[in-house]
Amino acid sequence: MKRVLLIGDSCTDVYVYGDVKRLNPEAPVPVLEPKRQEIKQGMVWNVYNNMKSFGLDVYMLTQMESIVKTRYIDEKSNQQILRVDDEPKVTPIEYEPPFLERAANQPKSDDWYDVMVISDYDKGFLSYDELERLVKWFDGPVIIDSKKTRLPKGAWIKVNESESKKLENSLADVIVTKGGEGVEFNHKHFPAEKVNVFDVVGAGDTFLAALTYGYLKKHTMDAAIPIANKAAAIAVSHPGTYVLTAEDIDEILF
Repeated sequence: MKRVLLIGDSCTDVYVYGDVKRLNPEAPVPVLEPKRQEIKQGMVWNVYNNMKSFGLDVYMLTQMESIVKTRYIDEKSNQQILRVDDEPKVTPIEYEPPFLERAANQPKSDDWYDVMVISDYDKGFLSYDELERLVKWFDGPVIIDSKKTRLPKGAWIKVNESESKKLENSLADVIVTKGGEGVEFNHKHFPAEKVNVFDVVGAGDTFLAALTYGYLKKHTMDAAIPIANKAAAIAVSHPGTYVLTAEDIDEILF
């Protein structure tokens, strides 16, 4: 079984579904009558859960503080009315290498992790200096998905199209996701799967998890990206943060 060291920011996603039948007479905003609530694990937890769906052995490091994102949604139209984020100040990771090995629950050995994946939402858990140090410290391939505008060299970088335009430094090995247009990597275009998009929340996390699996299975990013595209297409076909099922995995791989 392939082993993954996963590091990143995590959150709790709360979805409050209800009915909108009128506007607020005090202001031109809809009034939501709550009917039900769903609580899911988001950000790096979503990456973790989807990696586990692919059968990967994952060890995760994330912050102690709890970030909560609450979305209020009109159930009939699936229209998000409001999002409220509760984001406490996050304690940085700030591990020196010996302590990081201990935190990673695995000393460097022949049984070391096959890949390190960083899911960085830029909430304060990982600074640029920490990213750079982690890339230099890890013995093996590194995949980074980050909201930062400056990123270290020596890793595969996964960003969306908007994020790619904000990068301040020139990098090789950049995987650019473009939603329904597909993916650009190494001067090649990888078309997206054609699906009816229901909700894009967490699709990038699903893509990252499937990309990691595809790379570990196929050993090249060119072969991994189509797998990730298929996984993301399934994710956007469902509401909210979505974890791939065994049936989904069969559809992606076979």
